[in-house]
Amino acid sequence: MRARNNVTGKTAQRNFFEDFSPGQVLRHATPRTLTTGDQALYTALTGSRFALHSSDVFARALGLPQAPLDDFLVFHIVFGKTVPDISLNAVANLGYASCVFGVPVYPGDTLSAASTVIGLKENSSRETGVVTVRSTGVNQNGETVLDYIRWVMVKKRDPGAPAPTPVMPDLPDSVAVENIAVPKGLDVSAYDSGLAGSEHLWDDFEAGERIDHMDAMTIEEAEHQMATRLYQNTARVHFDLLAAKAGRFGKRIVYGGHIISLARALSFNGLANAFRIAAINGGRHAAPSFAGDTIAAWSQVLEKIVLPGREDLGALRLRSVALKNQPGAGFPLAGTDGKSDPAVVLDLDYTVLMPRR
Repeated sequence: MRARNNVTGKTAQRNFFEDFSPGQVLRHATPRTLTTGDQALYTALTGSRFALHSSDVFARALGLPQAPLDDFLVFHIVFGKTVPDISLNAVANLGYASCVFGVPVYPGDTLSAASTVIGLKENSSRETGVVTVRSTGVNQNGETVLDYIRWVMVKKRDPGAPAPTPVMPDLPDSVAVENIAVPKGLDVSAYDSGLAGSEHLWDDFEAGERIDHMDAMTIEEAEHQMATRLYQNTARVHFDLLAAKAGRFGKRIVYGGHIISLARALSFNGLANAFRIAAINGGRHAAPSFAGDTIAAWSQVLEKIVLPGREDLGALRLRSVALKNQPGAGFPLAGTDGKSDPAVVLDLDYTVLMPRR
């Protein structure tokens, strides 16, 4: 009987903090062709109800060839490509900035991704460090579908390894209006707000107003893991219960992107006409979520943005806050100590497109 191959040296531990260097370019594996099946499964796992991503007929009435795939589905697919090279050995994904959504993604498009290291800083414990990367997803034609920055806390392989010279990128507060991409051919003159689910358009919102989305969803263990597998995100903290039992929380952590998608799906109640995500200006995962937690959300309009040359279309800059095991009524955000309320799991600053009257 032939002996089994010794696979030592063929499997990979992937990158630890000391394996990164400023300017390093990482080309990520496994291009992914997306289909209507991916959209259907995403809808089943998140409950998203936005008309543009649900109906070819609705999309064609706006000048698009068919219903584009959900913007956050695209985000998660591109993000998932980066995980094996950037955050497989992560302690936590910390935040996002300068995220611009480019050309829409349609069924049949193939996405691939690459990242560049733009920041490194060892933590005082010397056991971890923060890695900042700029990741770009492109379609089969080389067109950018997503470009964003994120920073992640990564374990060191050897706590005694020398620390690199800190590099801290200067990040803008928000995505500039001139960088907001409006899909080519988009014409909202025939936009049907009744079919979209709300009569409230861009003109009806005011900077500073807050919206309690009222609904909530409980996270199921199987569903959050299926969602994360859909994105081919291989981070061990979401799947490996044996390893998780020995960790800080003693159980698997829900992928923070799943919380983003749940908050977006819940925001339909109040923001149904926010039909496209244009940008993520910033955001952080304030606390972990686990199976059994119930997620609610509220949003605040931070800014009303006039798009140059468009009288039919405007943008809203929103702050969406996701909570666990607490309703959005009362708009909880900060605790008595000035830090985040313990119920806050996500604080996301993003920009959406919405028809004007």
